Amino acid sequence: MLDPYMRTLIDPPLNHFGMRLVKLGISSNAMTFFGFAAGLLAMGAITHHDYMIAALLFFINRLADGLDGAMARHSQTTDFGGVLDIACDFIVYAGMVFAFGLADPENLFYASLLIFSFIGPITTFLAYAIVAAKQRINTTRRGIKSFYHLGGICEGTETAFILLVICIFPDTFAWVSIIYGTLCWFTTAGRLYRAYIDFGESELPDSKSAPLPYNENHDTTSYP
Repeated sequence: MLDPYMRTLIDPPLNHFGMRLVKLGISSNAMTFFGFAAGLLAMGAITHHDYMIAALLFFINRLADGLDGAMARHSQTTDFGGVLDIACDFIVYAGMVFAFGLADPENLFYASLLIFSFIGPITTFLAYAIVAAKQRINTTRRGIKSFYHLGGICEGTETAFILLVICIFPDTFAWVSIIYGTLCWFTTAGRLYRAYIDFGESELPDSKSAPLPYNENHDTTSYP
């Protein structure tokens, strides 16, 4: 929900530093792996109850995630880079929650609930992107992306925020899991509704129906 607005704030400095890093010979994929390593270390810090260290490492992970995209735009944007970026993001998101379950047995139910709730937004996000690619829809509002980024209540900004919150205030983990898990299911429902509106009447390519016209400026991003 907040991603398009955050882009207007963070893109200028990210593009500036991303260009400088590219000139130093650092690749965007290397930055992705660096951020992923920081995310893994954040998980380890959580399991040892070093929550403030985990918050710092997760912040580094998010910073690297923003820089790798900026670096790709100043060098070469590839499909593999897009796949690597989103895979690392989702692994870190789920891994942070899993680490809270390992840190305290009382968190296991809530960690399982939140990871389960992540499945809805993740699967609808990726499924919509597959169909959007087939119909050649882009998201110019969200910058240059390897694939379509569908909006919703729970996006990257919101997920990063709640993960930082539970690192800084670990005693809120149970309540945050319940509240954010519920919002994840609202996001899932909203994205399924968006998919029905956009694709519900579309037929498969081998049907007798004519293909949808291509409009390179078409952006169907909406919010639940």
